[in-house]
Amino acid sequence: MRVVLQRVSSANVLINGEIKSQIQKGLLIFLGIELEDNIGQGEYVNFAIVTHSPAEFVMDFIRVLPGMTKSKVKSRLIMAPMHAKTLMHALKDNIKKFEDKFGNIKTPSPDASTPGFKLPEDVLPN
Repeated sequence: MRVVLQRVSSANVLINGEIKSQIQKGLLIFLGIELEDNIGQGEYVNFAIVTHSPAEFVMDFIRVLPGMTKSKVKSRLIMAPMHAKTLMHALKDNIKKFEDKFGNIKTPSPDASTPGFKLPEDVLPN
């Protein structure tokens, strides 16, 4: 990964001729991120379990298929609370942009946290 830090009087990000972000006087960071082929393919998941301790959030991503008696965790992310909250804000922002463009995403109900099944209370730590 490469990082370039530059002091600027002003800067902006243009995508297809449209300003997407801009700053006045400050520091501009260029961050080079490489996406390896095996990660770039992605992994389809349709269920997530989020737990936390005082020091971290643990997010397990699972693919649940009809007729299968067992499902495996496909990916586990562990984040500091600050990074988990930053992720939450990024998701909120992207969901708003998606819904502005394509319409509301339908979900079962505001208080339904699982897709049609109830997890035992004693299995998860919080």
